[in-house]
Amino acid sequence: MNIKSVLIISLTLLAMSFAPPLAAESSGAKNIPPLQTISAAIKTAFTPTSPVPAKNNLPERIAEEQEALVFTAPPRETPEAAMEIYQPVAAYLSQVIGKKVVYKYPGTWGVYRTEMLQGRYDIVFDGPHFNSYRMEKLNHNILVKIPERHEFAVIVRKDKASFDTVQQMAGRTFCAHAPPNLATLVLLSKFDNPSRQPVIVSTNGWDKIYEGVVSGKCVGGVLPVLNLKKYDHAGLTRIVFKTQAMPNQALSAGPRVSLEDQSKIAQALASPDAAGPTEKLRAAFKVGNSFALASNQEYQGLAEYLRNEWGYY
Repeated sequence: MNIKSVLIISLTLLAMSFAPPLAAESSGAKNIPPLQTISAAIKTAFTPTSPVPAKNNLPERIAEEQEALVFTAPPRETPEAAMEIYQPVAAYLSQVIGKKVVYKYPGTWGVYRTEMLQGRYDIVFDGPHFNSYRMEKLNHNILVKIPERHEFAVIVRKDKASFDTVQQMAGRTFCAHAPPNLATLVLLSKFDNPSRQPVIVSTNGWDKIYEGVVSGKCVGGVLPVLNLKKYDHAGLTRIVFKTQAMPNQALSAGPRVSLEDQSKIAQALASPDAAGPTEKLRAAFKVGNSFALASNQEYQGLAEYLRNEWGYY
């Protein structure tokens, strides 16, 4: 018998021992029936003495209590660096649409994926495959983008003459960012046989990926063509595969942002007035002087790169 059961029985016996006969009356008023006494005693014994603690996540509390819109991006930076980059953008968007916009740092990629799939983010800046997915599955519209288009190259060292196609490199080591980085997903999409896959050596930074190939740490690597041109002045590598140009990172807005406000956000982020609020964001991602207006059609189909990533399909 557990403690709770013992307590209930004890309270019941105690209430019955002090309960007067049903027929007795005092000062013309009826006594409280024993069952009500028992019920009152049990209710008192199990009534919480303090309320449930409030949520500690301040941005989430603000979003819920003030019906604010939540702006986020992947956790690619430290919390402090992310706040410096994205908070000015959130403040600017608040002014533009006249509604509270709060920046929320997701903490981890797992949290980012989970909360995005649950529709908890209203305004998001990230890669083209994520934008395409939200457009397809979460009713987002893509508003502005980085003007420069993406091209990725799979490279080997120049003396690795035996590889003519990327498929010949199954089972070989590749320096690459961890999935779901788009460059890595593009590489993996070229290997449709589950038993013949490349070995990803998780490497942070395009420069480190290039260095990993040149040093022999990895047989191959994948990085943007623009970065390859920047690093490979000596011509130490050779391109085995190059993708077609695709749209770059972008910002999308979900169904809790009205179409009118979505239009205001797009125009505001592409205007000269955004130069100050977006300065650190543009510098971090080499946007150039300003963002460019985007359309959903440009990003159609890129969600397929997430097809084999857990949780998306």
